[in-house]
Amino acid sequence: MPYLKIYIHFVWSTKNREPFLNTIDSRKKVWQHIKENAKSKGIYIDFINGYEDHCHCLISLGVNQSVDKIMQLIKGESSFWINKNKELFPNLNGRKFEWQDEYFALSVSESVLNRVRNYIKNQEEHHKKKTFQNEYDEIIQKYNIQILK
Repeated sequence: MPYLKIYIHFVWSTKNREPFLNTIDSRKKVWQHIKENAKSKGIYIDFINGYEDHCHCLISLGVNQSVDKIMQLIKGESSFWINKNKELFPNLNGRKFEWQDEYFALSVSESVLNRVRNYIKNQEEHHKKKTFQNEYDEIIQKYNIQILK
């Protein structure tokens, strides 16, 4: 039996960074649903939070899980659920909810897990000072992520 302990910090945004999740209530509903759905699929979400146009998720990978498959399952099912339950999200104003295709997936060392959890936990405060675009640009630069065109 293989033993595996690999943490990944995922970050993804709404399509065109639309602020569809612009209330605390709507975010809580989506994060809770994502967590419950992931658990039913054997995906362990350590911590989840975000802001009006994006989501942060700390996940411990399972033996037969890949980054791409986890994102496909989480993003696809949650956008389907949001659209199926539009009455819970009046701020959509009849529009279709979608997540952006791209995402970040950064490995997390055991030694900084608590720092990443706190960072994810404090998204509300964090984004009073910094936009998601600023954060996105900083992540690209800090981790030297090469964007393929």
